[in-house]
Amino acid sequence: MNAPTLSKEKASSPLSEAWTKFRANHSAMVGLFVLVLIMLGAIVGPLLYPTDPFELVWRPFSPPGADGFLLGTDYIGRDLVAQMLVGARVSLVVGVAAAIVTILIGVAVGALAGFYRGWVEEILMRITEFFQVLPTLLFSMVIVALFGASLLMITLAIGIVSWPAVARITRAEFLRIRELEYVTASRAAGATPAKLMLKVILPNALPPIIVQAALMTGSAILFEAGLSFLGLTDPNVMSWGQIIGSNREFILQSAYTVTIPGIAIFVAVLAIALVGDGLNDALNPKLRQR
Repeated sequence: MNAPTLSKEKASSPLSEAWTKFRANHSAMVGLFVLVLIMLGAIVGPLLYPTDPFELVWRPFSPPGADGFLLGTDYIGRDLVAQMLVGARVSLVVGVAAAIVTILIGVAVGALAGFYRGWVEEILMRITEFFQVLPTLLFSMVIVALFGASLLMITLAIGIVSWPAVARITRAEFLRIRELEYVTASRAAGATPAKLMLKVILPNALPPIIVQAALMTGSAILFEAGLSFLGLTDPNVMSWGQIIGSNREFILQSAYTVTIPGIAIFVAVLAIALVGDGLNDALNPKLRQR
């Protein structure tokens, strides 16, 4: 009688347990469903609706549903449906790429500070505090203004100003894990510092970093929208933020040109936040035991 139960317990893995916990979170599943729909729209939408988002297709400010255009046209007569579909792709790419840059910088700084301690930690944490007290939006505006408003530079600017939070989380995890018995055993067995950091400590420090990466993706989408609203964007690249930025002067005349991409950003960021919250519940061992 005990053998099947024991085999089931052995067969379950931390990943399957985390997925079971995640599926039990209804809000997280709704967020995941919405996020998948947005991703499918970004990938498949431009193929099914192959209108050039920069093409002048009709008169300006044609309201949604009029003249055969589902979401209407913008201030110069471009199709908003085509803009939203292509813009979804760009906004998601910027969000994910900026989150990757943030994680790479933050994990590198936090891992070195938490592992080596001493003067290395002091220097890296002072640098982290310096970046943390800087006004992020103003600093990113300076970077984009100096080096150009290309999509790559906007992504790098968002990553450069957003990494301190990840560095602090990574440092805290490394400080906690480096004193555990299996790390001490690996050190006694002759593991090099690089092996200890990358193969022993980092895999066990990933859960909060993964959660932070999910949340940073939503923050990066908002950040890009803010820069675009201020006109610090590439006018040749269509994103949700660029749609808002280009139509911001006509918000009182035709509010839908700003409201529609604004709602899209809100829904995408909310979905990402719900997924991040679900990941936090699923990957946090203390919450998993409840």
